[in-house]
Amino acid sequence: MTNPDTDGIALELERLHRSVDVGFATTRGDLALLLQRVDQTDKALGEHEERLDALERTRWPLPSLAAVTSCTALAVTLWQGSGR
Repeated sequence: MTNPDTDGIALELERLHRSVDVGFATTRGDLALLLQRVDQTDKALGEHEERLDALERTRWPLPSLAAVTSCTALAVTLWQGSGR
């Protein structure tokens, strides 16, 4: 014969066990979703960095062009000032 108190305790323990299992499953699912989003963010960030690097390699050397232009203007000014 079983004691009614132990049956109630066993039933409550089973409910508690089920509740903890459901909570852990939910937490695992949330963590898996967060990990997937982090992976997608890392991938997108890597793609943006690659595009930025490609843009930096193909850009015009503007400071060099400005220096050449200013030296040319100075040479023309000196040439005109010298009598021509």
